[in-house]
Amino acid sequence: MAWTVVFLDERVELEMEEQPVDIRARFDRLRDLIAEHGPTGLPPKLAKHIDGKLWELRMKGRDGVARAFYVTAEPRRLLILRVFTKKTQKTPKREIELAQARAKEVI
Repeated sequence: MAWTVVFLDERVELEMEEQPVDIRARFDRLRDLIAEHGPTGLPPKLAKHIDGKLWELRMKGRDGVARAFYVTAEPRRLLILRVFTKKTQKTPKREIELAQARAKEVI
């Protein structure tokens, strides 16, 4: 059975739409890999555990770097909670807190 990747809601879809074209293309490729192999099938450099059930997808393109925070849900769903452009070396704490707050809405 294949995995599905879904956005939490319209605001998260808009966050993705605001990303540059090459970042969105990278996300589409990651979504295809997840659908076929599941999140554990991703190379470690593309997915990183953040805290508890929260993970991040790492996307890099010519136009910058972006992250998408996600949690997994039953049955075989990966739920995108937050997408943002990364501008600093370290992920801002407020971005992690926002993703954790959104995760509480669904967990």
